[in-house]
Amino acid sequence: MIAILTGDIKNSSEHKASKWLPILKEALTHYGKEPKDWEIYRGDSFQLQTTPENALKAAIQIKASIKQIRHLDVRIAIGLGEKNYDAPKITESNGPAFVNSGECFEQLKKLNLAIKTANEKFDGQINLLLELALLTMDNWTPAISKTVKCALENPKMNQKELASLLNKSQGNISEELNKAGFDEVQKMIHFYKTQLTQL
Repeated sequence: MIAILTGDIKNSSEHKASKWLPILKEALTHYGKEPKDWEIYRGDSFQLQTTPENALKAAIQIKASIKQIRHLDVRIAIGLGEKNYDAPKITESNGPAFVNSGECFEQLKKLNLAIKTANEKFDGQINLLLELALLTMDNWTPAISKTVKCALENPKMNQKELASLLNKSQGNISEELNKAGFDEVQKMIHFYKTQLTQL
């Protein structure tokens, strides 16, 4: 089983691509190589293949990366399933994971993040959590987003180490992670991973 993330940048036309494109590419590179594992197409859309275990963290990391720029956000649909056809470019590969991701993306209305698998009960549970988490995550400021991104990319670092990396005080880091609901986000990612065994 694989995970396919299909996404696009919200309000991308309000900013030069040169501002957000390198940030998006950097975030995607954490999870694989272009164009086999990820690709950016139609200007501001992207697709990424990763493991089901990494999928939710990857989506949140991409969100935190893009939200470092004021007024920008990202919509991401996660599809889990099989891959029947493996092409050199991810946008040409195919299978239930791609179908789930595409259908989920079409259904993203007000929500910026959702998941679709073959298991409706699993989807219902996780999407409810995501809906609640987005009440906070959609309001991350650029400063908070930068700290969250850094914390996700350096999971072994403590707040003191993150502070020196970001040139902030430890108090700042603590306050920003608190406002971001970072502990709760981590718990949600962990819960998501434990539920994957149902699939």
